[in-house]
Amino acid sequence: MADWQILSITAVAIIAIVFLILKLRVNPALSLVIGAAGLGLATGLGATGTTDTIMQGFGDIMFEVGLLIAWGVLMGAILNEMGAINKLVERLMKVFGPKGIPYALGLTLGTMLQSIFLDVLLVMSAPLARRIAPKLGKFGTARMATAMAISLECGIVLMVPGVATVALAGLLGVPLGSMLIFGLLVIIPTILVSIFIMDFFIQRGFWNVEKDQEPMEEAQDLGADGTAPGGAPVGAPVMPSDDPAAVLPASDPRSRVGLLPYDVRTRTARGPKEASLLVMFGPMLLSLVLIGGGALAGMAGFTSPVTDFLSTPVIALLIGLLGTSFVARRTIGTKRVEEAVVGGFRESGQILILTGAGGALAAVVAASGMGDVLGGYFSASSVAPLLVVWGIAALLHVAVGSVSISAITAAGLLAPVAPTLGLDPVLIALAAGAGSLFFVHVTSNTFWLLQSMLGQTTRGTFKTCSIGVSVASVVALGFTLILSLFL
Repeated sequence: MADWQILSITAVAIIAIVFLILKLRVNPALSLVIGAAGLGLATGLGATGTTDTIMQGFGDIMFEVGLLIAWGVLMGAILNEMGAINKLVERLMKVFGPKGIPYALGLTLGTMLQSIFLDVLLVMSAPLARRIAPKLGKFGTARMATAMAISLECGIVLMVPGVATVALAGLLGVPLGSMLIFGLLVIIPTILVSIFIMDFFIQRGFWNVEKDQEPMEEAQDLGADGTAPGGAPVGAPVMPSDDPAAVLPASDPRSRVGLLPYDVRTRTARGPKEASLLVMFGPMLLSLVLIGGGALAGMAGFTSPVTDFLSTPVIALLIGLLGTSFVARRTIGTKRVEEAVVGGFRESGQILILTGAGGALAAVVAASGMGDVLGGYFSASSVAPLLVVWGIAALLHVAVGSVSISAITAAGLLAPVAPTLGLDPVLIALAAGAGSLFFVHVTSNTFWLLQSMLGQTTRGTFKTCSIGVSVASVVALGFTLILSLFL
């Protein structure tokens, strides 16, 4: 089959996937598998070859990241049940004060808390952010909303164990330890620089208090039905969330904007004992240290059976999960821990299916010969390919409206191309993640949650969320290009 035919068929398959998700409201995981099946049949793989390739691709990615995603989701569910997020944000305010809180909160949300669902993390931290905003002066709402939008979206695609980050690493064959280390090198300066750029313009006329935000009121807790305060604007569309666990069929009542995958209403009861922040987050931080330490030891040429075993991501995250569960049982009781685990298992299933569907698409793309075709169009330099990777992911995000889905789909398309580029695959993963951040808009559930929970108008949310995260997308690409000079 001619190159132009393969390119055309693949383009039609991607457009069909977007149409299924947005217009027909077909679940994204089903849409990816349908697109993969159509691509396989149209490129001559045959019925048996297409189905075998889809199942093989699904199984391969589950082999790589299945347990990692499950452990991370369960850890986040237990941390949320302990009320760890509220306590952490309150402590940050005391330590860093009004001037430093946007940066401190941004770094914390983006780097430390990515085992927690994005929507859950947003709903738990937004009321505290809104109470902090008046202490930052006239532009407090804009500064806090921008910091939250940038950090939440960057974390899900650039920081381990964010579900999209883990999926990107698995699809592109990036060791999770390398993804953690180089992701940190990109995400930390990206969050700091992006917030600084946005703050600069916010305080110089970019933000109009009268038009861009609602009158400041004290943040309210979630209603009895679990909806966010104020709800979404009347007529707001139900679109894919940036958290794949929150992507639900339109018939599911939880798919309404502002509803969460499971009950995360703020709880005040902490049980008979009060755990410190270090104790709450210690096991999770230990997991990341073990993974990162193992990667650094490997780069230095040091190896031993004990360190190799403990630094294996599936073991390191299991240690973190067991430690977090132990702490939670002593603070909030066994019953609430079991409830959190049940909810975490339920929601991890949705993430795993979506990730596996991305792996199925990647396998069909590879089998169709698309990798060889695209490889011929990439420059041998380390800059142009990364720009193309970023552009593909950005275009998919603008079309699909979900950071996670666009990142996973882009990785599925690019996985067969990676070996031909002469680049470290971690750079491709970071560029795809950066591109998937570009222009978060009204098709994103995060957009409407930020609008309603932080008291912004739709116009204001375009500034803090759409433009703010787009700035972070470009900044992340810049730091990825700098990193490419050394890898």
